Amino acid sequence: QVQLVASGGGMVQAGGSLRLSCAASGRIFTMGWFRQAPGKERDFVAALTWSGSSTYYADSVKGRFTISRDNAKNTMYLQMNSLKPEDTAVYYCAATTGWIAGTRTGDYDYWGQGTQVTVSS
Repeated sequence: QVQLVASGGGMVQAGGSLRLSCAASGRIFTMGWFRQAPGKERDFVAALTWSGSSTYYADSVKGRFTISRDNAKNTMYLQMNSLKPEDTAVYYCAATTGWIAGTRTGDYDYWGQGTQVTVSS
């Protein structure tokens, strides 16, 4: 049974930084981050393969966010820099035993509980 525990959210001013973590238990390969703002759908943010050699980003976060993972710790990270008020959302980590780093929620089998990120202007 795979479990994901996300942490690291908080409140920050525009231009600031936060780092999210997602600790996983169980055997997984591809991991990713999604976010959901109030009244909106859950959107893709970033994903990476097991080796970390292939990473994918939504256009809205390219150049500002960096996804990474430490397989020895079975933990994934999302470094978020130059945060904007429009980045405010609940951030969810996701994982799958598949090899494809998809951008749709249906590409992932396991989800963390979500962590709130609030960026004030």
